[in-house]
Amino acid sequence: MPEFAELLKGYRRFREDTYPRQKARFDETVAEGQHPKLMIIGCSDSRVDPAQIFDVDPGEIFVVRNVAALVPPFEQKPGLHGVSAAVEFAVQMLEVKQILVMGHGRCGGCKAALTGSYLAKEPGEGGFIANWIDLLSAAREPVARKHGTAGRKAELAMEFAAIRQSLANLRTFPWVADKEAAGEVKLRGAHFSIQEGVLYSLDEETGEFLPED
Repeated sequence: MPEFAELLKGYRRFREDTYPRQKARFDETVAEGQHPKLMIIGCSDSRVDPAQIFDVDPGEIFVVRNVAALVPPFEQKPGLHGVSAAVEFAVQMLEVKQILVMGHGRCGGCKAALTGSYLAKEPGEGGFIANWIDLLSAAREPVARKHGTAGRKAELAMEFAAIRQSLANLRTFPWVADKEAAGEVKLRGAHFSIQEGVLYSLDEETGEFLPED
């Protein structure tokens, strides 16, 4: 397959250049284990790799990615809770100091939540996507009332709302809420504009997303 062949070209560049340059760092993480201080919850979108955006070394960030960078609320029902497991591991075992929810511009998952384009679809035709982004159903309503469901202004508002919703859902996890109250964990929200190459950080006091220098 030509796609995998292209990946192997990148792997060979990694082996020839990046790995030798970073070998001491890799050896350190093997000997001492990983001790990242920051968790990033990001989108699976191929254009927004957190390691690339933040230009970090191996072992510096613990990352979980999914459609629209969503965090479900805390629950103990039987099921496969992948994001919850990652949050639990990061906060309780790795003892990260910060959790960053990073959405991005032109997010297909947020747009689908806004427009309802996958509603009533069967699994394999959008059904799994619809079930997942239903996490944004409550956040969608005020956006749709104010901006409608089409156009870039509405999409951006939905992207911002999704970040705020995931932060709110993070705070439903008892150990996250307890550690935030104790000052042991800081929660942050951010939005990466692909078109501009600019990161906007959420000021939770004002609710505004402000550009970083």
